[in-house]
Amino acid sequence: MTGFQISPDGKHMLAIESAGDTRNIVVWKLADLSAKPTVIGAKNMQVGGASFLKNDMLSVNLIQPYDLRGDDFVKTFINKLLFTDLEGKNWIEPMASAEIARSGGAKLQAALANPSVLSRMPADPDHIVLESDSRGDTRDVFRYNVRTGVSTRLMKLGENDGRVSVNAAGVPWAKTRFGSDGGGAFIAVDFRSTDGRWEEHFRNYVKTRDVVDVIAPGAKPGIAIIQSNVGQEFAAIYEYDIAAKKTVAKLFEHKFFDATGVRSLGKDDETPGQDGFDGYQYAGLFGSDVHWENPEIDAAIQGVAQALGIKQINQKLMTVSGSSQAEVRSLDGVSIRMVRRVAGEAPTYLFVVSGLTYPTEHYLLQKQNLRLLAKGYPAIDRAALGTARFVYYPARDGLNIPAYLTVPNEKLCGPGPYAAVVHPHGGPWSRDTMNFDGSGWVPLLVTQCRVVLQPQYRGSNDWGRTLWIAGDREWGQKMQDDKDDGAKWLVSEKLADPRRMAMFGFSYGGYAAFAAAVRPNDLYKCAIAGAGVSDIERIWSRFYTNPIFKERQEPTVRGLSPLTQADKIKIPIMVYHGDRDQTVPLIQSELFVDRAKSAGKPVEYHVLKDYAHGPAWTRQTMTQQLTIISDYLKTGCGGSGL
Repeated sequence: MTGFQISPDGKHMLAIESAGDTRNIVVWKLADLSAKPTVIGAKNMQVGGASFLKNDMLSVNLIQPYDLRGDDFVKTFINKLLFTDLEGKNWIEPMASAEIARSGGAKLQAALANPSVLSRMPADPDHIVLESDSRGDTRDVFRYNVRTGVSTRLMKLGENDGRVSVNAAGVPWAKTRFGSDGGGAFIAVDFRSTDGRWEEHFRNYVKTRDVVDVIAPGAKPGIAIIQSNVGQEFAAIYEYDIAAKKTVAKLFEHKFFDATGVRSLGKDDETPGQDGFDGYQYAGLFGSDVHWENPEIDAAIQGVAQALGIKQINQKLMTVSGSSQAEVRSLDGVSIRMVRRVAGEAPTYLFVVSGLTYPTEHYLLQKQNLRLLAKGYPAIDRAALGTARFVYYPARDGLNIPAYLTVPNEKLCGPGPYAAVVHPHGGPWSRDTMNFDGSGWVPLLVTQCRVVLQPQYRGSNDWGRTLWIAGDREWGQKMQDDKDDGAKWLVSEKLADPRRMAMFGFSYGGYAAFAAAVRPNDLYKCAIAGAGVSDIERIWSRFYTNPIFKERQEPTVRGLSPLTQADKIKIPIMVYHGDRDQTVPLIQSELFVDRAKSAGKPVEYHVLKDYAHGPAWTRQTMTQQLTIISDYLKTGCGGSGL
């Protein structure tokens, strides 16, 4: 089970139950968890997730494969948002379109159209605020009655409008807007004035990589909570006076990570109490860590850690430039995240516990009684997952590269050095976290006695402006050097056998594996590229026609295009790709494989049925993916395995 949540009134709890490929929504009465719960399933679509829309109503995301045979043949997946009661008896498709699409392209757009919830309006039992199509085709904002299905348009968005912020009362009050002027492409932040007009307050040119974003309404009228990294290495959180157009207070900053959000213990997580917010989020080791201002929460988390036997360690943190560093106390490789607090004489807490070597678990704390609700991966033996820690290693030009290191269990695998896999993340404007890897990739590798390094190479975001910008125009060059330097560091630390190292990645990580195969070095015995980009010119000409993307990210994508050297690969490579991938098209792998095979190079290729650019549709698909990786590293990889 996963996805545990508690209703706004604290009376019900839900989770997503998986039994094979069947996924059901399970709903309990919180006051009597021993009673038989309600189980809500779906016949034709698969439950992707669920949450409480109202105290007595659920918001459910459903997914299924979709084939369009029209102007073109497109294999993809579609998502649908539906609402239902707590028994799953009555279902509503909000904002269902009655238009008949005639062309293939129009049919595809109609099938993919899906509204999104902008505000649950927790104080109103009947209404919510919806954006009619979050993909951007017919993006109007509506107040929607979940009882009657009646909708009222609140605002019509222009073609250049971006994200709309709606307060708890259902009133749109801030939005982003895209544009271009003599300074280049920009993202503006507009606030709605008292007379209803939209007025620009911030204009950030995308080429500067400055970010100003609206997070939430403030505790006082006329105050907005914003995030800004302007003139700074890391983003901080501020109070902003809308009428005066000025920042009035810095609420939170972190010396080593971007501050990203706020937490409140009320029914609406972003609505502050009289004393302000209870915590502030930052992009820490687990991606969305929280600094709690409320000592009650810290005490509860420490109590859970003590009950579960999770120890504290001194964790070294530093900037990538090395200009600042510190040691902080943190839980040893595990995150204890508070999902919800239900107020009362004896508050109830819902927690998620997770780590790279700690498969996700869900707990309920009531009256000092800690109850295990479910394990996300109950069959996994934690002892086989080894140990994980966060480290830095030196790049050849002096930057400190952050990384996650997972080392096999010495009692099960014997002492190192071990076979090693350098495992870069996708993106590249993305990052890894220290949470359990639900893809199964890291657990597979380490339980088979391989050390795994996940480098947060230059170009990764959330580690500060310096590392982010350092990846510009360095695809396959300095970005790749960072990964190679990580491999050399593993050898220097006597963790890796230099004759038994490989690179495996997916998406941009797949690109990195392609690059590793063609670059002139002797570091890796083989590589594995999952859904990788082999032709960087082709991928960007297809996807980034939007002027904001073109100016913000496309110029940063310069460097090695592995396809041009596919006929000269230096090491064996295994390539796999999903046939429903609409993010990185299948042709990116096909072109590379065809050119390499035509030159007689050692390439193994697999196309995975009903697999897109992300989670597997069935367990069989996930098993197939993990099996081809396991088999290649066991018996392939140039012979005799890794």
